[in-house]
Amino acid sequence: MRCELCSVAGEVIVHTADWRVVLVNEPHYPGFCRVIWNDHVKEMTDLSGPQRNSLMSAVWQVEAAVREVMQPHKINLASLGNVVPHLHWHIIPRYTDDLHFPNPIWGKVERSVNAALHDRQALVEKLSAKIRMKLDGMQ
Repeated sequence: MRCELCSVAGEVIVHTADWRVVLVNEPHYPGFCRVIWNDHVKEMTDLSGPQRNSLMSAVWQVEAAVREVMQPHKINLASLGNVVPHLHWHIIPRYTDDLHFPNPIWGKVERSVNAALHDRQALVEKLSAKIRMKLDGMQ
């Protein structure tokens, strides 16, 4: 079975020797990012302590950038891997008026698209720049 995360899997914002940050093409969730471990490993405990620290530092910095730029009601962090067993973290900005809130974005749709979606989509370029800035020293 081919692993979709072993390839690029989105617009790459930052790429290091160990991990990369990608902007996920999810039109209803602008600002949705993933931090993906480059090598095909399944679990956090497959990594050494310093590797785990590096990966989680990237996750925290991406979360901080998403919060600063996108101004969400809440951030969802998830590392599931049930469908794609390749270590990655989702950083998802959530709003009380998004399609699924309060459910996970993979859950039941609760409402139709909100007018604020367009404004949020306009922030994505600024978000990419903020993530690059925050992770500059980690590359």
